[in-house]
Amino acid sequence: MKILVLGDIVGRPGRNFLSHHLQSFLLENDISLCIANGENAAGGAGITAKTAEEIKKAGVNAITLGDHVWDQKNFENEIDQLDFVCRPANLPNSNPGKDHLILERANTRVGLFTVLGRSFMGPKVACPFFTADRIVNNLQTQDVEQIICEIHAETTSEKESIGWYLDGRVSLVFGTHTHVPTIDGRILPKGTAYQTDLGMTGPRESVLGREIDACVGRFLDGMPRKCPVAEKDVGMQGCVIEVSNESPRNSVSYQRIEIRDNEID
Repeated sequence: MKILVLGDIVGRPGRNFLSHHLQSFLLENDISLCIANGENAAGGAGITAKTAEEIKKAGVNAITLGDHVWDQKNFENEIDQLDFVCRPANLPNSNPGKDHLILERANTRVGLFTVLGRSFMGPKVACPFFTADRIVNNLQTQDVEQIICEIHAETTSEKESIGWYLDGRVSLVFGTHTHVPTIDGRILPKGTAYQTDLGMTGPRESVLGREIDACVGRFLDGMPRKCPVAEKDVGMQGCVIEVSNESPRNSVSYQRIEIRDNEID
């Protein structure tokens, strides 16, 4: 079974790209399950129930979130109605929303969860390593054949560390948050596929998905200013893994993907 995992969806440009192109990509590449980080999907910061449903309609089966999970007003009152969305698992237990998902495709049960990193990140969260232990152990008791862990974090060292920590216990560890894809994707020695950051589904002619002049201006004079979502050179970045129930919680193959709007006929 092939699983497509996409980096952070950024604003309307990212959502529109998926609406126009994702279904054909899934069919052409025989993808059974599509997962995407949606924490920047609404106006570049946060998500709403409406935008989550739009992303689902485009072909994404499960949406993960990050440190901007509560940026959009009233989403804390919407998330419990979205059974295909999970918030970071190491937020306080009092937070609404699911801390993991179990997805069933092609006679395979796939567990999915996200942990937030703690280095240079705003939210005060529990240890991502101990939280990952708890979730993985819980999923194993539920006969989940494949497990996918997202580490939404700032530093490559924290992401790499959790990749090695979970090697052989999960099918894939992928990083998000920086919106810039890394080229270190591979299958680790014990069978876990890994990539430090998948990048983003959004406008590449930008600074992390935002308009260039506004972002550069912030660095030049230090003055606060709005940085709207950019609109040019839109595409999606992520990876495709293949898993088999003959190798539980391991990946058979891994491939980084990047597709731009101007590359599609």
